[in-house]
Amino acid sequence: MAKDAQDQRHSRNGGVHTGHHFLIVAYGIQSHLNPCRVLAHRLARLHDGSGPVLATVSLPVSAHRRMFPSSRAVDNDEDTATDGVVSYAPYSDGLDDGSMARDGEARARSRHATFESLSAVVATLAARGRPVTCVVCSMVLPAALDVAREHAIPLAVFWLQPATVLAAYYHYFHGHGDLVASRAADPAYEVSLPGLHRPLRIRDFPSFLVDTTGSMLAKIFNEAARELFEHLGDHGRTKTKVLVNTLDELEPAALAAMKEHLDVFAVGPVIGSSSSAEARIHLFNHAGADEKRYMEWLGAQAARSVVYVSFGSVWTYSEKQMEEIADGLRRCGRPYLLVLRNDGRQEDVSRSLDDAVLQGQGMVVEWCDQPKVLSHPSVGCFVTHCGWNSALEAMALAVPVVAVPGLFDQPTNAFLIEEEWAAGVRGERNSEGVFTGEELARCVELLMGYGPTAIEVRERVEALKGVAQEVVALGGPAERILRSFVQEVGSNAG
Repeated sequence: MAKDAQDQRHSRNGGVHTGHHFLIVAYGIQSHLNPCRVLAHRLARLHDGSGPVLATVSLPVSAHRRMFPSSRAVDNDEDTATDGVVSYAPYSDGLDDGSMARDGEARARSRHATFESLSAVVATLAARGRPVTCVVCSMVLPAALDVAREHAIPLAVFWLQPATVLAAYYHYFHGHGDLVASRAADPAYEVSLPGLHRPLRIRDFPSFLVDTTGSMLAKIFNEAARELFEHLGDHGRTKTKVLVNTLDELEPAALAAMKEHLDVFAVGPVIGSSSSAEARIHLFNHAGADEKRYMEWLGAQAARSVVYVSFGSVWTYSEKQMEEIADGLRRCGRPYLLVLRNDGRQEDVSRSLDDAVLQGQGMVVEWCDQPKVLSHPSVGCFVTHCGWNSALEAMALAVPVVAVPGLFDQPTNAFLIEEEWAAGVRGERNSEGVFTGEELARCVELLMGYGPTAIEVRERVEALKGVAQEVVALGGPAERILRSFVQEVGSNAG
C-alpha cells in the first residue's frame, strides 16, 4: 500500500506534527462515508498558524476492505491508505464481516471492540508523529465518545442530517419525548419545538422517534441517540461542537434555535463533485456499470425530459413496489433512468422493465454516478427516497424532487423540500406503505408539466443552486465557518 502522503506534511518540531489532526470516525455505510471523506478533504485544505491541517478517516474493517481491496489484516498497524490528501485507518467493531450485533450483549462487545481498536488507531498515529487533536464522529457513535473521554481528546459530532432533525432529536431528549411518544400514532398531530418557526407533524418527525412497530433498529438507534444528546446537553463541560451538513440559508430558524443549546457550525452542503478528488465512493461493487452507455443515452434525450429514479444504496424493492414503479413510469410516458441493483429485483419485474426498455422508453442500470446524472441537462426531476445526501445533491444541481420518504430522517427531509423550500413535492404511500404508479405519475406531472407548481419549483431550485454555489465557493461561507471551527478547537484545546 502506498506510503501515507501525510507523512510528508509534518516535518516540524523533530518530525512531530504540531498542528491540527482530525480523526473522523464513520459508520461503514455509504451515506456516512462520502460526506465524511468530503469533510476530511475540506479540513485538509485549510492551514492554521501551527501548520497544515491533517485528517484521517476511520471506517470499520469491512468497509475499509471494500474501499481498499488490497488492505491487509486489521491488526497490522501499517494498514493505512491514502488518496493523496486524506489518510484512512480501519477500526474493528468485532464484526469484520460487516454483520450487525443482534442483541444487547453483542452490541456491548462490539462497542468495546470499537473502543479498543480506535484507541489503538489513536496510539499508532501519535507514535507516527501525528497525534490526534480532535475526534469527529459521524452522527451517533457511542464508542467514539468513549475514546474521546478516555484519551482526553476534544470531541465534535458531524451531524449528517438537517438542523431541523438535530432540533427534533435534541428536544425529544430534553423535555418533549413524552409528548411526542404519546401522539406517535397520530400522523397529523402537530408538535411545536422551541425555536422552529412552524410546528412539525408527527408524520414529519424522524421515523425512529415516532416508531410504533417495536422496531429493534429504532430501539438501538434511540438508545445511542439518548446517550449522545445527554452528552451534548451536559453544560458542566465545554459544549461539544456539532458540524451540521446544512446551510444557514436553508434552515436559519433551526440553526439559530440550536445555537442556543449547542456549539453549532453549518458547514454544508458537504457533497462531492464527480470531477474532483471528493468524488463519491460507492461501496457496492459496480465494476460492470457502463457509464459511457447511460451518459450517451442521457445525451440523446431532450432537455429536462428524463425522470431519474433512485432510492439510495440500502433500499431493496418488494415485488409489489417494483411493479408499481414500473407502472408509474409507463403512465408518465417520459424517458426514465432507473437505478436498480440486481439483488433488489424480482424476476417478473425485471421482465416488465426490460419490455419497457425495448419499447425505447427508458433505461435500467445497476449503478450510476449520481452527481453526474443530476447535473445532466436532460434530467427533469428526481424520484428519491429523500436521503439527506441525495436531497442536498438535487438542491445543489437544481433538480426538482419527488420525495418518497421511508425511514430515518427522510420524512423530515421531505417536509423541508416540499413545505419549507418549495423545491419538490412529496409522494404519498397508500395504506400498505406502497408508492403507487398512479401517485408517481401524478407527482412527476406536477413537476415536469407546465402548471404553476412546476414553474414555481423550477425557479426555486435554480435559486437554491445559486445559493449553494456561493456558499461552497473558495473562501466562501462554508470555508470560513469550517475555519472558525478549527480555530475554536485549537483555543479550547489550549
